[in-house]
Amino acid sequence: MLTADLARSRTTDEMTTPLFIDPDEERYRKTARELLQLFEAHLGEPKGDLEDAIDELTVADTDYKIVQGLAKLLKDESEFKVVASVEPREIRQQLFEKANERYPIVRQPTLGEDTQKLEVYSAVADDLGLSLEECYRGMYADLEDNKRLVRIGTRTADQYASDDDTSTSTTNLTGSSDAEYEHTDLTVDWLLTRYNLALAQAVLYDATEMRIRVWDHFGTVFSYVKLFGLMHRIYPINADGERVPSTDQAAGYEAVLDGPASLFSQSQKYGIRMANFLPALPLCDRWEMTATILVDETSGETRQFMLDHTEGLDSHYSAGNRFDSDVERTLANKWERANTEWELVREDDVFDLGAEVMIPDFAIEHPDGRRAIFEIVGFWTPEYLNEKLAKIRGADLDHLLVAVSERLECSADDFEEARDRVLWFKSGIHVYDVVELAEAHAIDGRAPDHRH
Repeated sequence: MLTADLARSRTTDEMTTPLFIDPDEERYRKTARELLQLFEAHLGEPKGDLEDAIDELTVADTDYKIVQGLAKLLKDESEFKVVASVEPREIRQQLFEKANERYPIVRQPTLGEDTQKLEVYSAVADDLGLSLEECYRGMYADLEDNKRLVRIGTRTADQYASDDDTSTSTTNLTGSSDAEYEHTDLTVDWLLTRYNLALAQAVLYDATEMRIRVWDHFGTVFSYVKLFGLMHRIYPINADGERVPSTDQAAGYEAVLDGPASLFSQSQKYGIRMANFLPALPLCDRWEMTATILVDETSGETRQFMLDHTEGLDSHYSAGNRFDSDVERTLANKWERANTEWELVREDDVFDLGAEVMIPDFAIEHPDGRRAIFEIVGFWTPEYLNEKLAKIRGADLDHLLVAVSERLECSADDFEEARDRVLWFKSGIHVYDVVELAEAHAIDGRAPDHRH
C-alpha cells in the first residue's frame, strides 16, 4: 500500500476525495511502462541501485509523487533477498579477525596498507572457498540497500535471464506497447488500477467508521471483514438500501465497521486492516461505501469519504479462496496437526437475529453429523464488546461456542446462559479445548430446524 506521504486527496468543507488518475491517459501509461522496464532491468541487482534509478527517473507530465507511488506498489510486489555464498556476518568476522592480525592497533597509520588489504581479502576468500569478488560483495550483502531484487510479481531473476537468452530483453522492450507486458502478471493496466485503489485505501488510515452496503457476493465480502478482524455489525437491507426487519426481506446487507480512530490502542495496525479490506468491495457487482475520516485529531473534525461500484475500481483480491485472520490461521494450522475427528470449516451461514444478522467464523463438524458453530471475539471497544455480547446472548443458539481473549474487560457473567460455551484464552486457542466444548454442545447438523 501507499505510505501516508505518497497519498493524494482533496479535502473540502464536507468531503475527502482521493485524486484518482485516468488509467487510459497516455502519460500515465507511459510512466507505468517505464517503471515496469526499470524493475525488470534491475532484476538481480541491488535494491539501492533500483532506488537510485527510481529517484532519477524523470517522466514528462507525471507528478513525481505519482511516480514514487507507482514504484512503491511495484516494490510491494517484489522480493529482495540477501544474496551471498557465505553468511555476511561470517565474512565480516573473519575479515576483521584477519585484519586485526595484520594491523595491530597503533598510534600512527601505517603505509602500504592497500597491498595488505588485498592480502586480507584474498586470505579470507581462500579460507571460505570464495572468489575475491564474492568475498568483497558478500561482506555487507545483508544491508538493506545491498539486498538483491530476485522477483517482481511472479517473475524471477532466473526466469528473466532465461527469457533474455531468447531476446526478450528489457532493451528490446523499450518503447514497446502495453500488450508486450501481458505475458506477466504485472501489467500497465494492473499497475494503474491498483494505484487508484491504493489512493482510496490511504484515505482510510484515519477512518473512524465505515458503512458498506452490498447486494451480492455476501460470503466473500464478510469473509474479508473477518479476515482483517474488523469490528462489525450487519443488518439486512432492501434493494433501496433501507434496513428491513429480517433476512427474509433482505436484498442485501449493510455492515457498520468501527474504524481505527475509534480504538483506544493498536490504531495503526487496525487502520492498515481497514484499508486492506477495501479491495474486497470491488469484487461485488453492486456496492456502496461511506466512511467518516478524522482530519483533525485535536478538534475531532471529520469529513465524509464515499465510493461505489461506478468508480471503476478493480480488485486484486481473489473471490473464491478461503481466508483466515491471524488468530484463525493459527488455529486452522493447529487443527490440521491435531488428532481429532472433528473438522474445522469456514462458516458462511447468515444467522438472522431480527434487526441484525450474524456470520460466525467457523463451523465444527463431526462425521456422525454433529455440528457446532464457533465465533472468535477480536478487536474491541467497550461499545462494540457490549453489542457483541448482546448479540451472542440474543442469538439463543445452544451450539454457538465463543472464544474470548482474557484481555477483554468482560467476565463469564456477561454471557449469562451462554457462559458455559465460552472458551477463555490468553495468546492462542487450543484445539482440544474447542473439541471439548463441541463434544458438550454440538447438535445434530442434519436436523432441519437447527438454523435460523
